[in-house]
Amino acid sequence: MNSTLHEKFRPEIGIHFDSLDEAWKFWVDYSGKIDFGVRKHYFNKSKKTGLITSYVYVCCKEGVRKQDKRDVLPLNPRLETRTNCKVRMRIKHVDGKYTVDEFIEDHNHPLHLQETVHMLASQHKITEVQAHEIDLAEDAGLKQKSTFQLISRHAGGREGLGYTRIDAKNYLRSKRQRSMVYGEAGCLMRYFQNQLSKNPSFYHANQMDMEEQVTNVFWADARMLIDYEYFGDVVSLDTTYCTNSAHRPLAIFSGFNHHRGAVIFGASLLYDETAASFKWLFETFLEADKQKKPLTMFTDQDQAMSKALHEVMPETFHGLCTWHLMQNGIKHLGNLMKDGSYFSSDFKKCMYGIDF
Repeated sequence: MNSTLHEKFRPEIGIHFDSLDEAWKFWVDYSGKIDFGVRKHYFNKSKKTGLITSYVYVCCKEGVRKQDKRDVLPLNPRLETRTNCKVRMRIKHVDGKYTVDEFIEDHNHPLHLQETVHMLASQHKITEVQAHEIDLAEDAGLKQKSTFQLISRHAGGREGLGYTRIDAKNYLRSKRQRSMVYGEAGCLMRYFQNQLSKNPSFYHANQMDMEEQVTNVFWADARMLIDYEYFGDVVSLDTTYCTNSAHRPLAIFSGFNHHRGAVIFGASLLYDETAASFKWLFETFLEADKQKKPLTMFTDQDQAMSKALHEVMPETFHGLCTWHLMQNGIKHLGNLMKDGSYFSSDFKKCMYGIDF
């Protein structure tokens, strides 16, 4: 340890801080320079005013782990991380300021290497600039792992970053939770209103149940509506893309443009996959697209979807998605569907009308 560096950042008895936050920041900065982790221990509060009169900050290895009375012989005991280290800094409220009145500096354990200090919990911090970079990467569609690797490279390595990948993940989760303060439905409606204010051609609709709760939601932006007008003769409807935490299916209307590029004509979050929900979905899809019906609609082998399609668009040809047919064949027929097998070749010939 560099003694000069130690003396420069060492807490001295009698130094003052304007607030508890300032004192805690000083303790964290000191520990980062001297290579150990810290945490808050306990505080005392005035019963009359509620003001915190003293606070104790300690080394992260202070104390010892209490024995778990539930299991005398655990199968996979955790490693002991505390050594009853006595290092601490205590501050007291005196004349409107917090003053250091006790400091113990001798550790009873080896200190961390400077290269690993950034991994200590007390040293994790995402700055405003870093938070902005994470937000920009998320808006651009980058995955969290790729974002962390990119920012780490710009910082000269993870040790110069100041936070871990888990910290970035927690930051994004907290941000989403704050944005969902009005609930999922309220947040979704606010998003629709924002899109509608940006482009009046944005279309959205929702279905309510008897308790006035949102069940099914459909939306299509201006680009989706234009694409359907030009390329909507053949449409594929798939509900197997993904589900959210409530297991609500995401339905996607898609097709191809004149360059054989995939285009989306609309999307929907459904409460369930019943005939009633699909009937509402097809009727809403036609309403959004000025009652223009596709010539052909490809779906999976869902009977409820097929029933609703024939009720709403009886003149539209209903085809089965070949991908779903192949997946069901692999699921039920196993080795018979291996590439190169005679059965697989005959099966594809029946579907596509050509030899394989």
